[in-house]
Amino acid sequence: MTDTKSSDTANSHARSVLYEARGAVALVTLNRPQSLNSFTRQMHHDLWAALDLAESDEKIRTLVITGAGRGFCAGADLSEFDFTPGPDLVKRADPGPVIDQAFNPTARRLQNLRMPTIAAINGVAAGAGASLAMCCDIAIAVPNASFIQAFSKIGLIPDAGGSWLLVERLGMARAMALALTGDKLSADKAKEWGLIWEVAEDSVASALELAERLAVMPTKALVATRHLLREAGTRTFSQHLDVERDTQSEMGRTHDYIEGVNAFLQKRAPIFKGE
Repeated sequence: MTDTKSSDTANSHARSVLYEARGAVALVTLNRPQSLNSFTRQMHHDLWAALDLAESDEKIRTLVITGAGRGFCAGADLSEFDFTPGPDLVKRADPGPVIDQAFNPTARRLQNLRMPTIAAINGVAAGAGASLAMCCDIAIAVPNASFIQAFSKIGLIPDAGGSWLLVERLGMARAMALALTGDKLSADKAKEWGLIWEVAEDSVASALELAERLAVMPTKALVATRHLLREAGTRTFSQHLDVERDTQSEMGRTHDYIEGVNAFLQKRAPIFKGE
């Protein structure tokens, strides 16, 4: 992993994840292009370190994640699984431990970052790579990008949140067909169906432009909105009204709320601090 401000950190990793601070925006790049940025265990750790850098830098208020080369992420690097014939083959090839120790923590980290996240899909997003994209708040894809639920082709089920996120984004009928068939979903169709926000010729440039817009907005309110929307299906309407009330009260104690209202009353542009 590299950080423009920390050569020591850069030298301590195999550069499987790149990190760059661009003002108030963090750009994180999955950097194993030779394997379509498929995840090794080390790559998860490098990604967590990049997310730590973003979270610890008070100036960072939005994060963009993309992939190097022609793909976004092809999911797990299956070469790390031990399929050598012999005793304990089933135990050695079990995908459960890497899901528990790597993919699930990554999914939870992305869902709980203190800033909005944007996935810039620069190519294929397959398996857990598609799940990772859906874990982000907003996704923008290049026209030739594709989303593939590759799990059924190797006798597995959607993981890293995929089986939950697919239904949330697409509804049961589309989620079921994609998951069972493993068919490729084009970027245009993904936008039409609501899996992603936008299709753009340069997904990274478009994501960075959007990130810069979000970075000057009230960060705490944006993240609170994320949690309310994603948790809406877990409560009754009446319960959710109570959570909205409590969250609104919490937001009412922030700098950005006071600034936003004062700016509105004074007919000027607000200066939000993300506080």
